[in-house]
Amino acid sequence: MKQTEVLQEVRKMRFKEAYDGWQERRLSQEEAARLLGICDRSFRRYRDRYEEQGLEGLLDKRLSQASHRRAPVDEVMALEEKYQKGYAGWNVRHFHIFYLREGGKRSYAWVKNRLQDAQLVTRCKLKGIHRRRRERAAMQGMMVHQDGSRHEWVEGQQWDLIVTMDDATSEQYSMFFVEEESTDSSFTGVEETIAKKGLFCSLYTDRGSHYWHTPEAGGKVDKINLTQFGRAMKQLGITMIAAYSPEARGRSERMFKTHQGRLPKELARLGIKTMHAANLYLKDSYTPDINAEFACAARETATAFVPYIGIELKNILCEQYERMVGNDNCVHFEKLILQIPADKNRFNYVKTKVRVLRYRDGMLGVFHGPRKLADYDRQGNLIGDSKKKATV
Repeated sequence: MKQTEVLQEVRKMRFKEAYDGWQERRLSQEEAARLLGICDRSFRRYRDRYEEQGLEGLLDKRLSQASHRRAPVDEVMALEEKYQKGYAGWNVRHFHIFYLREGGKRSYAWVKNRLQDAQLVTRCKLKGIHRRRRERAAMQGMMVHQDGSRHEWVEGQQWDLIVTMDDATSEQYSMFFVEEESTDSSFTGVEETIAKKGLFCSLYTDRGSHYWHTPEAGGKVDKINLTQFGRAMKQLGITMIAAYSPEARGRSERMFKTHQGRLPKELARLGIKTMHAANLYLKDSYTPDINAEFACAARETATAFVPYIGIELKNILCEQYERMVGNDNCVHFEKLILQIPADKNRFNYVKTKVRVLRYRDGMLGVFHGPRKLADYDRQGNLIGDSKKKATV
């Protein structure tokens, strides 16, 4: 099954859960929309299509056709040239009046967005807005938090504690120590959560460089150019949400304060001084105890988690890089040369684009489309007869 087809099936399952919750009055329209990651107006549109056409009416038809509203590239370039040559420095409203007088047909919003995208006019800062306390998600799996906290957990040693927890219940699904927070540690937290509960709707994180690319320090995250972690979440259909202040992550920040007050004392009391022993204690004792004390019931008894279906998780939760095969059927990856073995299905892969997957244990795999061509160790040596099929 193709990845787009898998995501469509997940969307239909989630909508059915949200629709049933709304029908049974367990969820408001706003809560049902949040469960799906859309606005309540979109939920009403989905509801009407579902009632008229069934689940097939929810399929995204944009995947199979190009938008007829997209402006030609030469029209956009002509607009930019017109502004630069005759109206440089004008505000957009003023320029749009003359644009219409000279035969332009596009709306003010379209003209403004094109000029802003070309950085010919600046974007205005938003005015201050009224803030209020954010309510917990209505049910488990609607929103999951992931964050790390660097602290002296054991005397004389600074480690990062990586926690993945549910917004609705504050239940800690994954908790472990690492030397330094990274893409691999984030992958591990997500994998442990999916293995324990299933696939969730959204992930709330800070703007760490392994989560997001941030072109301007302190500015908005780039939701187009994704990190390795962002690419994996998109592949799984999990919506990523960036927090722009510690206060926005208040629920996880308060929990870290509790951990920093308790964990060092408990580890010292037990004489634990190594990371391995500390992680065993987290898994066997501390996490169950902290959940028993602090986890609360969600407002709704239903769950937004859905069973994970699809390809093997390790082929998604890893680093992926695109490479071109050379004339010698070799792939150059960093300082390694990966020789593609002879394949009965194809004479050679010269000048073919392939993907190199680096797993969290450092091992490598080379894929052509959905087929795995070979496995390699950390030094780039071919591992046995590794021409088994897999999908990514």
